[in-house]
Amino acid sequence: MSYMMRPFSRRDFIKTSLVGTAILSAAPAAWAAAEAAPRFRGSDLVTLGKTGIKASRLAQGTGFNGYNRSSAQTRAGKQAFDRLVRHGLDEGINFLDMADLYGSHPFVKDVIKGLPREKLVLLSKIWPRKESWVTPSGGAKEEIDRFRQELGVEQIDMVLIHCMTDAKWPEQYAGIRDGLSELKQKGVVRAVGVSCHDFGALKVASEHLWVDVILARINHKGGKEYSCDASVEEVSAVLKTARKSGKAVVGMKIFGAGKLVKPEEKDASLHYVFANDLVDAITVGMLNTDEVDDTLRRMAAVRA
Repeated sequence: MSYMMRPFSRRDFIKTSLVGTAILSAAPAAWAAAEAAPRFRGSDLVTLGKTGIKASRLAQGTGFNGYNRSSAQTRAGKQAFDRLVRHGLDEGINFLDMADLYGSHPFVKDVIKGLPREKLVLLSKIWPRKESWVTPSGGAKEEIDRFRQELGVEQIDMVLIHCMTDAKWPEQYAGIRDGLSELKQKGVVRAVGVSCHDFGALKVASEHLWVDVILARINHKGGKEYSCDASVEEVSAVLKTARKSGKAVVGMKIFGAGKLVKPEEKDASLHYVFANDLVDAITVGMLNTDEVDDTLRRMAAVRA
């Protein structure tokens, strides 16, 4: 069957011209709006190193002043925790930073129940040393099975060995590393790594083939006074090395564990870590919805 094209009439031409004029007239306003819109957002989805995991550039930390399976966020109670995390999710923060130490798994479970699992990025951490509140198995399966039950999920995106304070951590925690590698191979976890609280441990992590993800302490001040492992120059150089090798770097202590509270200090720290390409994402232990909004607003002002 053949079709004959209808002749293009003068009325058609006028109609098309009017539509085109309207589009062109509206274009400058649209361009201006696009220019005014933030080009850098905490809610932007970024790929974390070579893991293939896409997470919001800002993670909601759940472990401010965390110890003995509790934290400032969990001690505030379930209602406050729910309000905090749900607000972040509504604002596009899909990355949740947890740990056994913080006791935040059951709190997160209640918040994410019923949400599409593929829209969330979950990071947790195994505490490797015996304490009054935990006796590690020496491996990882027992801990991760418990984590999954506490969270109500089948898979955890990233699992780290928590708080490395010695450059010999690969040998010290070989059993946990082997266990996590096996779980990664089975798809129970997607990526593995360490959180570092020592410069020697950080340097080893930046070069170790086993490590997919590093949780690193970084801000524009640097030094122990501001909860960093070494000077800002030394830490920055190591993080650049890690990122060049494809490791995901998630920055923590961006605001110096609560010591960098002035607006200009927060802005300077955010600008430093992102303008220098030191991290893929950051985690901030925001305590209320106002702090979430404030952090997102400050990140939107970053020109990396």
